[in-house]
Amino acid sequence: MQQNFVFEDYKISANYIKERLNGTAPKIAIILGSGLGAFGNLLEDTIVIDYKDIPNFPVSTTLSHQGKLLYGKLGNKDVLVMQGRCHFYEGYSMEQICFPIRVFSLLGIETLIISNASGGINENLEIGDLMIVNDHIKLSNDSPTRGKNIQEFGERFFDMSSVYDKNLIRKAKTVAKTLKIDIKQGVYAYMAGPQYETKVETNALKILGADVVGMSTVAEVISAAQCKMKVLCISLITNVAKKSEKPLTHADVTNEANKKIKVFCSLINGIINEI
Repeated sequence: MQQNFVFEDYKISANYIKERLNGTAPKIAIILGSGLGAFGNLLEDTIVIDYKDIPNFPVSTTLSHQGKLLYGKLGNKDVLVMQGRCHFYEGYSMEQICFPIRVFSLLGIETLIISNASGGINENLEIGDLMIVNDHIKLSNDSPTRGKNIQEFGERFFDMSSVYDKNLIRKAKTVAKTLKIDIKQGVYAYMAGPQYETKVETNALKILGADVVGMSTVAEVISAAQCKMKVLCISLITNVAKKSEKPLTHADVTNEANKKIKVFCSLINGIINEI
């Protein structure tokens, strides 16, 4: 599914979405990971757009990802919500995975909140924990910015040392404390999947400093960094290496996410109110 987009492709998609939003211009977008799509139910005055109807937009094939773009209000904030995402393991290129991020930049999105379901590596993490991502590890040599640079989205070379916005992290920690959520903080490692990691791979990531591992997020963060968006990322721990005696399945991941959805929704809603 390799694709080489030009700037006009992104404009066409952005213009299609703008027409559906009736002149509104949200500044906040949220990407919902596996099992977390129910957050979209919190929106009011909702407009629903299927990914398949948006020109050039990649379409989710993973069953737990609904493949819908939602617009709505949370309190007095206008937000865009992606119910599900696309992954490298589905056959999409990194460029295609991050197509929505660049479209968001044309829509005027300034803050991107990314969520995911991930596996715990750090022994202090338990199933059901929420963790703020403060850095990441990407061992894959592919990048969403590989190839000809589209200058409208940013410079060819850009900094990644502080892509996870410190001010947003402070807000998230404050909201979590107010809600009495014991939130963790750590490093997310990206692995391409769709197979889960071997024990040796998990140990290697632990040595490198990873606290959790997952199959998404990092490409989106890279694209958002180039577009100069503020990024906050929240991982929900749906399995942990120290308790992996039985084979892990995607159903296990989504089941654990569903158990924590109310807490997750409260946290994200509270953070948005503070932005």
